[in-house]
Amino acid sequence: MNTDDVQDQLESLTISPINIKLKRLPRLTDYLPGLQTHTNPLQHNTFYHHSYRDGFYISHSDVILRQIVFDFSGNFPSSEPHLAYHRAGPRKEILFDPKQVGAAIVTCGGLCPGLNTVIRELVVGLWELYGVREIFGIKAGYRGFYSGDPIRLDPKLVHNWHKRGGTVLETSRGGFDLHKIVDAIEKRGFNQVYIIGGDGTLRGAVQIFNEIQHRKLNVAVTGIPKTVDNDVGIIDRSFGFQTAVEMAQQAISAAHVEAESAPNGIGLVKLMGRNTGHITLNATLSSCDVDCCLIPENNFYLEGKGGLFEFIDLRLKENGHAVIVVAEGAGQDIIPRPDSQKRETDDSGNPVFLDVGAWLNSELKKWWERDHKGELFTVKYIDPTYMIRAVTANATDNLYCTLLAHSAIHGIMAGYTGFVTGPINGNYAYIPMDEVAHAKSPVSTNDHKWAWVRSVTAQPDFQRT
Repeated sequence: MNTDDVQDQLESLTISPINIKLKRLPRLTDYLPGLQTHTNPLQHNTFYHHSYRDGFYISHSDVILRQIVFDFSGNFPSSEPHLAYHRAGPRKEILFDPKQVGAAIVTCGGLCPGLNTVIRELVVGLWELYGVREIFGIKAGYRGFYSGDPIRLDPKLVHNWHKRGGTVLETSRGGFDLHKIVDAIEKRGFNQVYIIGGDGTLRGAVQIFNEIQHRKLNVAVTGIPKTVDNDVGIIDRSFGFQTAVEMAQQAISAAHVEAESAPNGIGLVKLMGRNTGHITLNATLSSCDVDCCLIPENNFYLEGKGGLFEFIDLRLKENGHAVIVVAEGAGQDIIPRPDSQKRETDDSGNPVFLDVGAWLNSELKKWWERDHKGELFTVKYIDPTYMIRAVTANATDNLYCTLLAHSAIHGIMAGYTGFVTGPINGNYAYIPMDEVAHAKSPVSTNDHKWAWVRSVTAQPDFQRT
């Protein structure tokens, strides 16, 4: 069948209903069935009262499909169910009386651009949209629930926080003591808990949610996924990622200038990405100055035919310089280390990685001294990790953080709990927290984007023949 025949067939195709499986979202009424409902105060808000008649409120039947790309040439629709999630947004009826709300906000794990924006927008959204006045920040991560006093937050206090990097609430790794945390939540009268963190933090949030359910407490818990590496699964991207890519380009540009300004110059940049190479990949494509992109999902080797040294040697002969960008999790399997270090973990339980940038810097110099003794050569190694983590979010990420925060508020006020909010195919959804806590988002080395990287850099696939 030729292309025109296929086009004609598709234009006349009638799509029958597809099999959809809606992911169940926990609600407080699952174990507290007698909770009273309240009219959403947005219905009386002068800024919104003209909107609620025209589909402003989201119903429980509004859903978002996880898969939106289909191949009509096969068996469509398939017998397998397509996953769907509840759409995020305000509900006409809520399960919290705003005057009785005590909200707690905590940031955990490493820094990420946009943390202060999320905190600010949670405070402003709770205060301005729903009239909540009891809002508290938990300092220094999970341990702050039981080791210190919370700080009272209001819109005036957080007004300029989005202009600051880091987290004003402070953060830390570890310190997770489930019973101490839930005891503190109960003792202080918090009934809404907003937890901002990565996959390790979210796994802790799942335990908190389960313990709260076990105790049958009228407390709703939501997570806002934070990882500058963009390695959280299901959602389109995590906040701070676009800022990180933007800042990474500045480091790549500096490395390129250094490399160009020296005979046989190499600019070596190490970027964040423990398990995924999203920042490295996107910064490579955005900068157009990179000769070799090394990510955790694609193993590489140094010596021999098709190896890194052979490729860099060719690049130096052709151009007189080269730029290498490596994700921090790349090459961990080929860096020598004692067995004791292989089992070492940080306070969050993550494996401790060796510095692939420093190792590669050393190996490049050894290689050149061995194979090109007496010839001029220089490597300029740049590690912008903490510079990137600590900057303020750009405009795109700031807007994204606002939408995440407000979506989380709407969901928790409606009585949902144990959920994460985030965009799926561009639409904001509520996703069960335990799903997101264990979902990953690796770079696919079989898709068009990685092929694009290789076409731009002309680097080898590093597959030994």
